Amino acid sequence: MSELLPEQKKRITPKRPRDYVSWAVAIAIVGGLVTTTVTNENYQWPVVFSYFTTEAILDGLVLTLVLTVASMVLGTLLGLLLAVMRMSHQAPISGLARLYITFFRGTPVLVQLIFWFNIAALYPNITIGIPFTDISTPVDMNALMTPLTAAIVGLTLNQAAYMAEIIRGGFASVNRGQYEAADSLGMSGFTRLRHVIIPQTMPAIIPATGNQVIGMLKETSLVSVLGVAELLNSAQSIYARTYQTIPLLIVASLWYLIMTMALSVPQSMIERRFSRSTRRPAPVAVATKESLL
Repeated sequence: MSELLPEQKKRITPKRPRDYVSWAVAIAIVGGLVTTTVTNENYQWPVVFSYFTTEAILDGLVLTLVLTVASMVLGTLLGLLLAVMRMSHQAPISGLARLYITFFRGTPVLVQLIFWFNIAALYPNITIGIPFTDISTPVDMNALMTPLTAAIVGLTLNQAAYMAEIIRGGFASVNRGQYEAADSLGMSGFTRLRHVIIPQTMPAIIPATGNQVIGMLKETSLVSVLGVAELLNSAQSIYARTYQTIPLLIVASLWYLIMTMALSVPQSMIERRFSRSTRRPAPVAVATKESLL
């Protein structure tokens, strides 16, 4: 059995007095927080447990997950398009993408949500049709832009701006030689993007995208101002009747925490999966003429 190399051996560092002090302080802080949380009757834990799995809360939880998935999928697809436009050598195309990203990253998402919900004040009716033909369909924006539609549109367009910058950063991490190699093989732009560029950008994109998913999950709470019955709005509807504000806010917070922790597990697995391609391979012994003699 071969011995471990010096760099492969686990380094053992001696404990110092400040290490014990830091542990003692950390345990004291956690112990104090747990004690006050358990013993303070104002938290009303029996009320929290009684509402934790009620139908209204679970319905809001499902809608929160639907909003998160829909906004992330649509935002990522639009972000990919914006990233490609942003890297275009055509100044008008690149400029449009830059303008979009600057606007949606520079304004609060809450303002955007309220704006889209009230878009009918600017455009009460729009006409969708094929240019230079008589084929068109009028659309009533008051009927189309429901609270749920406004929530999905607002979250998607905002998310697309951030995903565009994440994907663009991933594209920038790919060595220029990979682009040249794909061109030398006669690959089209789409084929090069799908088979060469995107697989190599995954290790750089996945961690940031995972953080965006978790951020999007929590940003869905903003759509409560539109009256969408997601998790926070469901909790608000209950404590508006019962006046048990703190217990219902704890219920919503616990569910957000559980979902965030649940999303962190597949994120870590996907990160490890795509990071394998970036790990340095172990040295391989090469047979030479001298070694065979």
